[in-house]
Amino acid sequence: MIDVRTLRDNPDEIREAQRRRGESEAIVDALISADEARRASIGRYEALRAEQKQLGKKVAQASGDEKADLLARTKELAVEVKAADTASTNAARAFDVLFSGLPNLAAPEAPAGGEDDFEVREIVGEPRDFAAEGFEPLDHLELGKRLGAFDIERGAKVSGARFYFLTGIGAQLELALVSMAMDRAAAWGFTPMIPPALVKPSAMEGTGFLGQAADDVYHLPKDDLFLVGTSEVPLAAYHSDEILDAETLPRRYAGFSPCYRREAGSYGKDTRGIFRVHWFDKVEMFVYSTPEDSYAVHEELLAHEQDWLNALELPYRVIDVAAGDLGLSAIRKFDCEAWIPTQGKYRELTSTSNCTQFQARRLSIRMRDGDQVRPLSTLNGTLMASTRTIIALLENHQQADGSVRVPKALQPYLGGREILEPLS
Repeated sequence: MIDVRTLRDNPDEIREAQRRRGESEAIVDALISADEARRASIGRYEALRAEQKQLGKKVAQASGDEKADLLARTKELAVEVKAADTASTNAARAFDVLFSGLPNLAAPEAPAGGEDDFEVREIVGEPRDFAAEGFEPLDHLELGKRLGAFDIERGAKVSGARFYFLTGIGAQLELALVSMAMDRAAAWGFTPMIPPALVKPSAMEGTGFLGQAADDVYHLPKDDLFLVGTSEVPLAAYHSDEILDAETLPRRYAGFSPCYRREAGSYGKDTRGIFRVHWFDKVEMFVYSTPEDSYAVHEELLAHEQDWLNALELPYRVIDVAAGDLGLSAIRKFDCEAWIPTQGKYRELTSTSNCTQFQARRLSIRMRDGDQVRPLSTLNGTLMASTRTIIALLENHQQADGSVRVPKALQPYLGGREILEPLS
């Protein structure tokens, strides 16, 4: 959540951020009213409690009719205090529910608008001209069948639509990518982590994944636990309810975990192959930073993602995501989109977001900076999302005979293999 003082002191800043996101400004006036009602109810409760305490002292010193009158007032006051306490609790709850639904304030630098209003920051590499090379590229599904890399049919048989088995070289390729990603992250100063894939509601709420993204989340009601859609969630909650020394920041973590998503709003989209699935593995970078340094750290995360894509020798572009497509927690987000030859377009492969103090406030993570204790900032960045990375590698590095060239940086993780050969 944002700092409540912004609501009280500069509500127009929130209105402007809402406009840039394409969201209603009405929530600002509703929040102002709810905040006033909450503060008024707290004031009434505290005034009645003060009177109650004073009355207790008077009763102890009174006698006769005066004492009887004071005791009668004491009974009346007890009822009023209880009612005021309930009203205060209800007003606070109403404000908190409304306030928790307010998204982070989109950065002025983020393009205004929705999903299609992004701005291209950079284009790296040239898509291959397969026609000039004399052959029509195969899509990842056909390549995967020829290589024996995955089995969609049996995935659906066992688990349903949008599930799969990675088999043979497909399984080896994923393990190689994970190892390479974790090695590079460690070299960049990230602590490798394997976090739990099941988390409590507080972790999901704290990271903002029970708001706009709630329909995409898998919930286990019997245990009241959630399957994470990204290791951002457990990594963000790792230091919940803690105070970190500013001198120890930034703290960098790289988490490997399975990720589960319902893809509730994607019916009919990307149904072929393993592009949009309910489960995949991912290596996620996560950083705790001072608010002042978070903008530079955000650029560092993007640089790491670009280094990764460069190492895989993939053509891609970097986009500045529009405010309306940022999600609840981020003020700014950069996506790296790899060129997918058979789709004839760029598709998201990695993403990095600066969430400033939004998640830290919700998770009660603060930093001690001299004599001051204040919320810190959190940032996240995908390094490797398994299925989409495999798709991009197969399609971009395929050869006319159906084999696939292995990028040089990945070869040591595949036992020195330079070519993935089709099954005979």
